[in-house]
Formats: sequence, C-alpha cells, structure tokens
Amino acid sequence: MQNVKNKGTQKIRPFLWFDGKAEEAAKFYTSIFKNSKIRSISQMSATFQLDGLEFIALNGGPQFKFSPATSFFVECETHGEVDEVWKKLSKGGTVLMELAAYPFSEKFGWVQDEFAVSWQLNLAGRRQTMTPFLMFVGEQYGKADEAMSFYISLFKNSSVTRIERYGAGEAEAEGTVKHARFALNGQQFMAMDSGREHPFTFTPAISFFVSCDTQEEINYFWEKLSAGGQIIECGWLKDKFGMAWQIVPDVLLDWIQDDDPPRKDRVMKAMMKMKKLDIAELQQAAAAQ
Repeated sequence: MQNVKNKGTQKIRPFLWFDGKAEEAAKFYTSIFKNSKIRSISQMSATFQLDGLEFIALNGGPQFKFSPATSFFVECETHGEVDEVWKKLSKGGTVLMELAAYPFSEKFGWVQDEFAVSWQLNLAGRRQTMTPFLMFVGEQYGKADEAMSFYISLFKNSSVTRIERYGAGEAEAEGTVKHARFALNGQQFMAMDSGREHPFTFTPAISFFVSCDTQEEINYFWEKLSAGGQIIECGWLKDKFGMAWQIVPDVLLDWIQDDDPPRKDRVMKAMMKMKKLDIAELQQAAAAQ
C-alpha cells in the first residue's frame, strides 16, 4: 500500500477527470508551476501538488469534458513569470481571453490548455499562488452569492474574504457578483457571475474531493451537499448549483493506489455497488482474503 506520507492534507482537493492522460497531465503541470511535485502515480490515478494546492487526477474515460466554468486562477509575481507560464499552457490549447492589459489588470489572460483544463493568469506582483475559480453561468447565473453562503455554512473555518458586486448601469445585473474570494476550511476559492451566453456550465470533469475521517462526517456532507441536487454513485453527487463533489473516506486513495492488486480490486468492486460510501464495508473488502 502507498506510504501514508504521500497522502494529502487538504480537506478539499480539485479532482480532474481525464481520458487516459492523468499521468501525462500531472507531469506537464508540475513542470510548469512553482512549489510543485508529483506525490504518487498509478495506472488509474495521479496525485500532485501545484503551488501548494493538492490535486487528484483520474483516468476515467471519455464521459466528461472540462469546462471553463471551473478554472484555476494563477497570480504571478512578474511579467516574465506570466509570459513563461502562458507560453507553456497555451501551446496546443485554446485562448479564451488574450494575454493583455485590461481595466482590471495590467496583464491577464485566460486559456484552455492542451488537455482542455482552463487557467486564468494574472500579474499580481506577489508570490505565485493558485486558486479554484467558479463561474456561475446559464441557469446558475446570479447564484454565486447564494452558493458561497451555502458552502460556508457547511465547512468549518470558512468565510467570504472579499466581494465586489456589479452596480447600476454596469455590464451585469446590479447586485450580482463581479468578483469574490471565499475560504472553505481555510482553503481559498474565487467566484463570479456571468450573464453572457456561454456554451458551457459546471461539469463532473472537475469535482471537489472532500476527505472525511469518519462515517458520521461522510453522512453529514453527503446529506447537506446532495440536498436539492443529484445523487450519482461511488461517493459522487451534484449539489443544487450543479457543482460535482466526491464525499470519501480519507483512506480511499490508499486503497485505489494499492500495490496489492487483489485488495485494490476488492475495494473497487465494493465501491462500485455504493452511492454514499460506507467506510466499514470498504474496510471489510480491503481486509478480506
């Protein structure tokens, strides 16, 4: 089994669903960003860290496609740093907003990389950081405020740290969120509303993996986050805003990346029969002979 020192410490981790390219993507991203490293790689998944933010990547198949509704906002210290990261991410990708000066930034650009994951790069004049960014569009337009309040009510050590709203006569409906920063369990997120016509919305290709210590904790997040949303399977759900979450025991990654194939297969078969995950049943499958 993987050594526990490889386990992440974040409560909430971005989870990226790839069509067979999880390892390739992990190596690509860790070659670009500072303070980055690969924690573990298996045939099925990879775990890695970018700018201190922990990610999980899965070789899940072609079912889901990435969407700019969930992107990663990278604040860079210098012009050269922005240019270097932009050059690497945009190669083979699609530019959504050209790298240029805007009223809100001296240098900013938005790009989908060759794997179709979206990145926003911004010259901030401080140490490079990375933050998940949620854009509420289509049926979810105007719900960024409600969603932030909902998420903050569920996780400890959470709050809105900054919010800027559209005023009368601006491009979006008055009172909607122009830009917001909030923290869940101390982890930073960003959000905005966009009423423009976008051919995308939130997708399970990017979900948020919530690590739980106990069955009681799994039950709590499963009940709260699935209310008004959609229960899927294998610990997956969509909340009422269309965001995808995975509510899982902290030890799950150890089992999935187990170097004992029969044990890994037993755990996977047990998990495939579940919707909400049951720690006791998974432990029983792992211990079976």
